[in-house]
Amino acid sequence: MRALIALSVCTVLAACGSGSDTVTVDEPVAVVPTDPTTPTQPANSVWQLNTNEQRSAHVPETASGLGALVNVQSVTDTTVNGNSYTLVTSFGVPDYQVTINQSVLDELTLRPRANTDFTGGSPLIDIGDTVAFGQDIGYVSNRNCGTDTGYGYWPPGPDCPTDDYREGYFPKQPQAGNSSCATGLGKVGLWVNGSSVYNWGDGMTYRNQGAWNNLAPIAEGYDVDICGGHAANGDYHHHFYSSCLADMVGDKADGHSPLYGFAADGYPIYGPWQASGVLAISSWIARDYSADTVTGCSDGARSCALVDQYDVTKGTTTVSAGPAFTATVSTLSGNQLTAFNGYYLQDYYWDASLTSKGGAYLDQYNGHTDEERGYHYHVTVSRAADKLVPAFPYIIGLRFAGELHDSALANCSTGSARPGS
Repeated sequence: MRALIALSVCTVLAACGSGSDTVTVDEPVAVVPTDPTTPTQPANSVWQLNTNEQRSAHVPETASGLGALVNVQSVTDTTVNGNSYTLVTSFGVPDYQVTINQSVLDELTLRPRANTDFTGGSPLIDIGDTVAFGQDIGYVSNRNCGTDTGYGYWPPGPDCPTDDYREGYFPKQPQAGNSSCATGLGKVGLWVNGSSVYNWGDGMTYRNQGAWNNLAPIAEGYDVDICGGHAANGDYHHHFYSSCLADMVGDKADGHSPLYGFAADGYPIYGPWQASGVLAISSWIARDYSADTVTGCSDGARSCALVDQYDVTKGTTTVSAGPAFTATVSTLSGNQLTAFNGYYLQDYYWDASLTSKGGAYLDQYNGHTDEERGYHYHVTVSRAADKLVPAFPYIIGLRFAGELHDSALANCSTGSARPGS
C-alpha cells in the first residue's frame, strides 16, 4: 500500500516553475458549473460505512476511553425545508493501514530535523512493516497525544485527533451558487471515510501582515503523518491528495478516478485522474513577477498583488512586501523552507484560456462537467519524477462552485481571501 509522505523541499521545488516565462492572457470568461444531467449523489454504498462497530486501536473515544469508532457511522436520506439531503455522520477517524516501503522510509529518515523529530533520531519502523493509523513510529508528538493513543505517529506540531463528531448534509441535487462564496478554514467537505476535507490555507500569512497567505500543503508539508493528514482542534483532515485515501477507494490510475468525497455544496470530489494515465489539470498557474508582464510587479519581486486573481487585466495593487523567491521562511513547527514562487496564495491566478480548452482542464473552482458524473471537483496533482505532488488549489478552489444551504457543514467565508487583506 502506498502512502503520501510529508513533502520535502526538493519534491515541492520539482513541481514548481520559476515564474520567469512570458505569460499570455486571454480575455477572461465566466465559467458556471453545469447542472448535472445525472444525479451527483451516488448510492450510499460509496461511503465507508462501519457496519461492525470497528474501533481504532490508537485513537481513544473521549467519553469511554475505548477506541474511537472508525470511518462513517451512518448514511441516511433526509428532508429539511423541502430540500433532499444525504446525511452522513462520523467521528472523523480513518482506518488507514500503511505498508512501509523504501520511498516511505526515505521520506522519514531524510527529514531535515529527523534528529529531533524522532525520539531516537530516526523512525522505529522498517521496510515491510504495516503501520496502523495512530501507531507509534517514533515521532516526538504533541503533548496532547497519550502513550499508545497517538503519540509517536504524528510529527511535532499538530494535535492528535479525537473523536470529533460531525454531521454532513449534502444536497442530492446541488445547484450552481454564488460565485463569491469563499471557502474558509475548517471543514469544506467530507471524504468517503468520514474524515474532513480542508482547503488550501493554514490560516497564517507572512509575518502576520495579511498580504501573503500560506498554502497548507507547502507550509505544513513536514507537519502531516504518513498518509498526508493531521488534526486541528482534534479534527483529522487532508488538505491535499493522500495515496492512503486513493488506495482505500481503489484508485489505480487505469481510468477516471473514483469518488473520494463530497464538498459542502453537495458536488462530488473525484481523485486526480481524468482518464487512464491522464491527470485532471488545474487552470491556476504561478504568476510571472517580471516588471514587463501583466501579472508582475515593478521591481520583479513580491511587492504587489493582483487586484483580481480571476481577471489579471484589472492590474495589481501595492501590498506589504513578501519574501524573495530564494529567501528562507520558518514554519510553525520550526522547519526552514524556501519561499519559491508558488509558496503563497497570491502567487497564483486563474488562467481562463486553459479552462476554455476543456478536456482535462478544470475551471476556477477546480471542477468541470461530464455526461456521466455531472459537475464535479477533482483533487489535483502534478507529476514530479515518480511522485504525485499536490497542485494548487489542491481540492476545491478559492470559492465553492455550488450553493451552500443553511444546513451545510461549511459557510461562505466571512474573512477575505483576496490579496492584500
